[in-house]
Amino acid sequence: MPSNQSRTRRSQSPGTKVWCGKGVLFSDWRTFMMKGCGNVRIGGRTMRTDQLAYRTANALGLQAEFPQISDSEKDDALAQHPENHTCHASPSRSSASDTVIRCGDNEPVAACEPSPESATPPASATSRASAQSHVSERTRAAAAQLVREIQRAVGDSNYRNWFDAKTRLTVTLDQLTVGVGSPFLLSWMQKQFRDPLQSVAELVLGPTATVKWDVDADTDSHVAAEAAAAPSARRRAADQARRPTGAASQPSKTGGRSNGGRRFADLTDFVEGSCNQLAVTAARQVCDSPAARFNPLFVHGPVGTGKTHLLEGIYRGLRRTHRSLNVTYITAEAFANYFTQALREHSLPSFRQRFRNVDVLLVDDIDFLDSKRVMQEEFLHTYKRLDEYDRQVILSSDRHPKLLTKLSDELTSRFVSGLVCRLEPPDATTRLDIVRRKAAKLDGVFSDATMEYVADRFRNNVRELEGALNVLDSFHSMSRRRVELAAARKLLSELERDCIRVVKVKDVERTVCDFFGLDVDEMRSSSRQRTISQPRMLAMYLARKHTQAAYREIGQHFGGRNHSTVVSAEKKIRTWMQADAEVQVASRSWPIHELLESLEQHLQAG
Repeated sequence: MPSNQSRTRRSQSPGTKVWCGKGVLFSDWRTFMMKGCGNVRIGGRTMRTDQLAYRTANALGLQAEFPQISDSEKDDALAQHPENHTCHASPSRSSASDTVIRCGDNEPVAACEPSPESATPPASATSRASAQSHVSERTRAAAAQLVREIQRAVGDSNYRNWFDAKTRLTVTLDQLTVGVGSPFLLSWMQKQFRDPLQSVAELVLGPTATVKWDVDADTDSHVAAEAAAAPSARRRAADQARRPTGAASQPSKTGGRSNGGRRFADLTDFVEGSCNQLAVTAARQVCDSPAARFNPLFVHGPVGTGKTHLLEGIYRGLRRTHRSLNVTYITAEAFANYFTQALREHSLPSFRQRFRNVDVLLVDDIDFLDSKRVMQEEFLHTYKRLDEYDRQVILSSDRHPKLLTKLSDELTSRFVSGLVCRLEPPDATTRLDIVRRKAAKLDGVFSDATMEYVADRFRNNVRELEGALNVLDSFHSMSRRRVELAAARKLLSELERDCIRVVKVKDVERTVCDFFGLDVDEMRSSSRQRTISQPRMLAMYLARKHTQAAYREIGQHFGGRNHSTVVSAEKKIRTWMQADAEVQVASRSWPIHELLESLEQHLQAG
């Protein structure tokens, strides 16, 4: 092996790469070896590096002059020494300077081949090709050995969870570079696997091997795509073993979830209508130009209106069109869990590096942070950092930011500074379009009348439509017949019967009091202030509509009033509805139809 002084520096220009002895690489021999800057111990004999260069050039028939070497030194360099230390060279390839191993795949993508222990100088193009083929086989074997040793050192479970199809390994001479997808993951893996990987590198690459850790932003998407496009034989065998005998070869229309991770919805599958047009347009503009106009983008609406679908579609669109960006999708609960774990493990710097260095941050259900003061403070500083560097932030919630009453004023003011979009429950046209699209992905066959009935009957949210279609699809798989309107009526009426919620006058009273911020005693008092009398009339109207209570019972419940008061309140509300009047709620005027719809949704949700 050469001394430390004779270690070579890698030349940036392509030249002839010369190996000597057991895997020691000398490059750019014209500018380095002829200087005689060191000695090499070969087969019990000591030889200067310039003599070694002369011997190698002579063996390959290369035209080179060595004026600093005397004739006697040249003769000495050409003296015989053991064959297992014979020098050998092969043409260099500038595109193959490293060995790149993607975990989960033992085939190197590019290789800088180590020297075989026994080699002879190739005398022709055929022999050189044969030598290169032999070296490539050795490289593949070394790559396979490296992956096997890592798997053995860290254990099968850790290898599957943290290395297989998630990490890129690059070998350059005696250095192993570990590429991971994010700074947070880099810090964690260094802490967990530094010593095992150092041991493996020394075992495979030699005692002087070093391990370098690096952030490779393309690792997640690039390696995951390769793993999906070309699964290994082991995974194909496992899938085949799990597949039941006699299963149909064609996939069903429902498709299947990928085993590679979470399934993200696509923005092209989102059904656009008048109820969500503004939010969909803003989402597409964010996908085209992140942080250009709407920052932050805040999406809110009742349950089942497509908030999560919209955020997942933005995430998937950004990953598709802006591959260089670091895009992170997370729920507010997961953010809180990571923060709690970082506090417990004293790793807050890694936590902050993970979320404050992204290009786009999508947080679903941000209302989870309501009333959690410490986590709000941490998210506020994260948001400030991203905003300072013009990074895109996209949020979703079940309420408008100003209705998150236990959220800090600093966060609320920042949330409303961008674009706030509301997703309304789907209208009739949108519901029918949703039903048709989702029915096309099921195995069942439904008549047009059946789909129109489902769209007309289930109006609150998309999940109700999905549930109704699943019932009808199950009926089709049992009967193998087309689902007609009569069968749909019978099946879905039974479903509605099982889901009926009995509403009482107390439920109506509690819903209205919560919405307007009143106490029960104020609702039942004799006060005629408009801030109390209007909610009381709304409560009487809803109690009459959604309960079986008589006028007299309702009046008695609301402060011992007679039945004529309840009749008058009901007529008053109907007059407002005909005139499209507005009702003052806090600092905002609400159209009476929207107000009643919102109250009824809260009432049905319990």
